[in-house]
Amino acid sequence: MRAFVISLFAFVALSSVSLAATPGAGDSASKNDGLADQSLDQLFTSLAKPGDETAGSAIEAELERRWRDSGSDTIDLLMQWATEAIATKNFPRAFDYLDAVTTMRPDYVEGWNRRATLFFLQNDYGKALSDLDKVLALEPRHFGALAGLGMILNEIDRKKEALLALKKAIAIDPYLDDQVRDAIKTLEPQIDGREI
Repeated sequence: MRAFVISLFAFVALSSVSLAATPGAGDSASKNDGLADQSLDQLFTSLAKPGDETAGSAIEAELERRWRDSGSDTIDLLMQWATEAIATKNFPRAFDYLDAVTTMRPDYVEGWNRRATLFFLQNDYGKALSDLDKVLALEPRHFGALAGLGMILNEIDRKKEALLALKKAIAIDPYLDDQVRDAIKTLEPQIDGREI
């Protein structure tokens, strides 16, 4: 179960790492289909509607692009360095960069989200939860943070809260990875008392 939780949380929370390492990645698709012109509210409304997976993936990518967009060359560089440190598993260095990001730009969602992921990977669930709280205070519809929150809560045996977080994530983004749905299917009978 631990390996499943780690792989799912890392997939959801770090899904933007490879895109973040490539300047401009994901930009052309959103510009070509008009998503870049839509407000966040419009994007989230469109994302929640049943439709085709390709459209859902494009909306996810546009939202993630916006979350990565700090508006600051300095923050972008620190995030790039953090991404490179994560890729080489140099977590102490990644923490240094992300600490600088969250200090300089406490309103930057992706700084908190990325740091929460690192805390999770270091088994520091308390700090991961604290950072996820900050992410969700800034953007309550952050489906990746909600999925990560659900995974951590499940890991620390707060299953009812885990299920609620995962269901919120899927309600916002029905195109999330199947592992999120599988986690919900596993948790539902436990919460309903059918499995101990």
